[in-house]
Order: sequence, then C-alpha cells, then structure tokens
Amino acid sequence: MNEIQMSKAGKPTRKEKAQIKNRMKGFLMFLPNMFKLLGKLLKDSRVPTTEKLLVAGAILYVIMPLDFIPDVIPFIGQVDDTYLVVLTLLRLINRTDESVVREHWTGGGDIVSLAASIANIAPMLLPKRITRVLSSEVELTDAGKSFGLFTKKRQPIISEISVDNNSRNLK
Repeated sequence: MNEIQMSKAGKPTRKEKAQIKNRMKGFLMFLPNMFKLLGKLLKDSRVPTTEKLLVAGAILYVIMPLDFIPDVIPFIGQVDDTYLVVLTLLRLINRTDESVVREHWTGGGDIVSLAASIANIAPMLLPKRITRVLSSEVELTDAGKSFGLFTKKRQPIISEISVDNNSRNLK
C-alpha cells in the first residue's frame, strides 16, 4: 500500500493500525457529504436505473441503525456504512462518467480519489467476513432467474462469484 507501508508479514503493526484508524476517522467526516451526494445522484437522469437502485440501497443501509455492524458501536459502526457507500460510488464511477459524480460532490477534495482511499483502508479495519460480504460479486442462480422466490423450494436465488483479491485490484 502506498500511503501506509505494511510490515513484511502483510499484517499491520500496532503503529500502522493507529495510523489507519486516524486516517479513517478523518474520512468518516465525509460521510454526511457522501450521503447528500447519493441523494443527488438518485435524482440525476444520467445515472442508469440499476445504479439508482444500488444508490437507494446504500441510502437505506446508512439510515438503518441495525446493519452488519450496528451504528451504535462507535467508529466501526460508521466504517461499514462508509465502506458500502464508497463501493457504491466506485461502481457508479466505473459504469458512468466520473464527471457525473464529481459534479454533485459538495465536500472537499476529489471524490474519486477519496473513495479509492477509503476503499483501500476500510477493509483493514472491518472483520474479514463483513468485508467479504460487502464487496462480494453476486449473480442470479437459475432459481433467481425464474423468480424462484415464489415457489416453496428453498433454493438460493443468488450465489457469490469467486474472485481472488489480486484480480479484483486490477479492475
């Protein structure tokens, strides 16, 4: 990692962990501006419908007090919210023109580089299981494609796509 060098074992030292936490505390100050950004993107006609649905889902996730890590847990409860919002923004940036996102950004700095920085730091603070759930790529199974929700069969409607971290970082 460029900004914070990791020890040779790949696991951050106590000092590095403190630096990561301090950086993330600063990033958490942008969450209200990111929330406003999501609202503006929801109204923008240049944002595709699928992306609007994901933006609406991210808004709901931030609003709900009980999610993967409840918001009543200080710091870490806001980190998972911020991470999900950033993943949503990065997906939108990859699927549309990043100028659409920059146009609606009212916070300081460049939202694209800010989102990328948060996406790199947040997983280091979150439990691995939560990080995997929030950043997983999923696809519809046969049951999901045929709207198997309405049948009595207990078949999964989505499945996780197995992607190694090295190929994800190249995207």
